[in-house]
Order: sequence, then structure tokens, then C-alpha cells
Amino acid sequence: MITVTDNRTANRFEAREGETLAGFAAYLRTSELVAFVHTEVDPAFEGRGVGSLLAREGIGSVQAEGLRVLAVCPFIAGWLIRHPQFAHLEYRARSKVTD
Repeated sequence: MITVTDNRTANRFEAREGETLAGFAAYLRTSELVAFVHTEVDPAFEGRGVGSLLAREGIGSVQAEGLRVLAVCPFIAGWLIRHPQFAHLEYRARSKVTD
């Protein structure tokens, strides 16, 4: 069974099967958002849904904290497109009104 935890010391969500690291989703965290910058799955675990599990758990954690998601990582960006129910979490820069 693969489990996902938030390793805040390493700034990444980690997917593990027992003690074996199956993959991770690296992020940068601010007071407003979590920017997912890179997702990687060990080749031995490819095709088993590890990347999707990392995305689902990571974005769910961000939602639970009341933060937004900035998907710099192409995998996370693609996952969000395929799961529009999370579109409200996507970070959008506020435009400034100039005089």
C-alpha cells in the first residue's frame, strides 16, 4: 500500500510503499499558496497511479489549509485540468489598477 505524507523539512509530499520512496511532489510554500514545482515517480512505480496520488493528496492538503495552488509542475497542471472540481484552488495573481 502506498501512503503519502507531507515532509515539510524537505518541502515535498512523499509517496512511500513501506520505507521505499515511490515518488515525490516538491513545492514552495508561502502564506497564501503552495507552488508545486516538480513531481517525480521512481521508474519501478510508474503506471501505478503514484503521480495522481501525490497530486490528489497534495492538493487536498493545500485545500484543507485554506491555501491556493500554483501549478508550475506540468504534471500537477495537467492533473488539475483533468480534475476541474479543484479549479477554485488555482492561484491567480491579482491585477493592479493603475491611475
